[in-house]
Amino acid sequence: MAAIAIVWAPRYTAHDTGDHPESPERIPAIVDHLRQSDLWPHIREVAPSMADPSELLRVHTPGLVQRIQRAAEMRGGEWIDADTYVSAQSFETALLAVGGVLDALTLWSEGVVPFALIRPPGHHATADRAMGFCLFNNVAIAARSLLAAGYQRVAIVDWDAHHGNGTQAAFLAERQVLYVSLHQWPLFPGTGWLDECGVGEGEGFTVNIPLSAGSGDGDVALVFAQVIEPIVAAFAPQALLVSAGYDTHRDDPIGGLRVSEAGYAHMALRCLRLAQQSADGKLALALEGGYQLSALGRSVEATLRALYEERAPAIGAASSRTYELVERVRQAQCRYWDI
Repeated sequence: MAAIAIVWAPRYTAHDTGDHPESPERIPAIVDHLRQSDLWPHIREVAPSMADPSELLRVHTPGLVQRIQRAAEMRGGEWIDADTYVSAQSFETALLAVGGVLDALTLWSEGVVPFALIRPPGHHATADRAMGFCLFNNVAIAARSLLAAGYQRVAIVDWDAHHGNGTQAAFLAERQVLYVSLHQWPLFPGTGWLDECGVGEGEGFTVNIPLSAGSGDGDVALVFAQVIEPIVAAFAPQALLVSAGYDTHRDDPIGGLRVSEAGYAHMALRCLRLAQQSADGKLALALEGGYQLSALGRSVEATLRALYEERAPAIGAASSRTYELVERVRQAQCRYWDI
């Protein structure tokens, strides 16, 4: 059994988005659900610290940092775009989100697999733009901090329904970070087609798996087995980060995928096995999307349970269209990886 922890704080509700899918209720809904489960006695709670604003500059421009800070502290909140809101306390809450992921990494020294239950999410935020509900790119900042600490190879697996365009852009030309995304296509933000494989020195270190709407547990299991696992294993990361989005759930109001709790358990266990294989178990997850509160709580529980028990339920078969997609992805990636 793996030791597990959640990094969270009630203060994450201070990012006040009002009547918005990315609502303040998301984190309390998860924690309340976990507290009612028989898994709760086995979960360690860790309070996050606030990141220093300088940490943001590992990924973002000073101009973006200043814009978000001014919008919060001087204007008392404003819409950054049609989807992304900054409230009066959003800048400090975003620093707490970044700090939550960075604090999660420190738990590795104790043999713990952490899940940072944070908001606002981050994987759409680019170097100079907040977008798609995201202010700063929490996971990309964490990956940069690992590189600065001396890590040579960091893998990021993103299972949000929406492609993590900000994370991809952050490492598109680099070979020290492998970014792998499975997501729905077509869907916001319109990036993440299978031929986006990286540029320059980073060519081959971006892997996109654009799933059709309706894809479910068997489909994600297939892409893990035939694409994600062999590539990540060949990369042999020293740490594995997961952008854990739950808008892939079949009950989610935004996405069109059909993943269930069993699918998340399967993906979590496969990520743990990959981390155990080359990274001494250094696996950390950070919350991205997921907007149906009941499904969100159940799915996070399933993820943590799979990590704690190191087992996952059996799931069904993939569709024929996903077999076809896997073959196309393999053809796009075979020049870089032996798959």
